[in-house]
Amino acid sequence: MKWFNHLQAAALLCLGAAAAPAVASDEAFELWLAPSLRAQLDANSGIRLETAQRFRSRADGRVDTYFARLWGSQRISRHLTLEAGAERRVNDGGSDETRLLQQVVAEHGIFRNRLRLEQRFVDRAAQTGWRLRPEFGVRVDLDREGTWFLRADAEFFFTLQSTSIGGQTGLTEQRSQAGIGHRFSPHFNASLSYKRTQLIRPGRADVVGHIPMIHMEYSF
Repeated sequence: MKWFNHLQAAALLCLGAAAAPAVASDEAFELWLAPSLRAQLDANSGIRLETAQRFRSRADGRVDTYFARLWGSQRISRHLTLEAGAERRVNDGGSDETRLLQQVVAEHGIFRNRLRLEQRFVDRAAQTGWRLRPEFGVRVDLDREGTWFLRADAEFFFTLQSTSIGGQTGLTEQRSQAGIGHRFSPHFNASLSYKRTQLIRPGRADVVGHIPMIHMEYSF
């Protein structure tokens, strides 16, 4: 069946991304919640408020993270949308930061791709961090109405300039996820995913997270 072929493509995408090599790794479980609100202003523009609560074990040397991120979006063609946003992030026991974000989102058929550029202003950091984050994903409807759907994606973090002088640059992190979602009404949908994150640290053990993630969105 056509949807099964799409499911195979999603599985291969995540398995390939999760296969990032690591000589050694520091692994732990986390829990991420991601509630969001979306409002359509007209046929082509809208605003979105994303929040996140990321719970980690302090015993593993990982701090909880909370953020709020406000986006404005403008669709410029059938397949392309431009977005700009601002974020304030609180790391419980770590350095807080503010981010500015710009991205282009491309959608065609089952494919969902995104290219994000962000500027990171970490409290008391030596300089502004610049990072490029391409993401490649798929979304597959499981029924004719699109009530149930599968999603999978892989994201790569390329640090162009570290927030510390002489800090690590290049490929510094990789994330992949796969999950199932349900549209409960025209205004509310939710999904449950497994996400794997990997902080790449040359000369040291990579930091790997295994994460059940719950995403909820209400739209006006």
